[in-house]
Amino acid sequence: MKGAGGTSGGIGQFFIGLIMLCGGGYMLLNAISVTSSFGFGTSLYRVGYFGGLSVTSGMILIPFMFGVGMIFFSSKNLLGWLLAIGSMAAMIFGVIASIHFRIRPMSAFDLIVILVLTVGGLGLFLRSLRSF
Repeated sequence: MKGAGGTSGGIGQFFIGLIMLCGGGYMLLNAISVTSSFGFGTSLYRVGYFGGLSVTSGMILIPFMFGVGMIFFSSKNLLGWLLAIGSMAAMIFGVIASIHFRIRPMSAFDLIVILVLTVGGLGLFLRSLRSF
């Protein structure tokens, strides 16, 4: 009978490793705090040297509005599509660029449990896919 991954490895090791890996990954991702500094007055980009002009997300909506107006006037207008799609891409990039990741304070025991579950589970999982 074939085991995990079509090899003669153990199915028990496969599922125990998978559960440990998922548990450790969940605990690690649960310990990360995600914040954003996005807002309509927040600077997304800087244009020019030595500070230069600060481009806010509200400024990015101006070409978007013109682009949408051009699209409603004539759906074949290439400039309208470029303005609308370009400003939405700039807005999405600005939102993603303004995200900050921080790990929450935790005890050494919590960190050791997370690392043992994640790395140990990965080891068991990969060992079950190997032939004896």
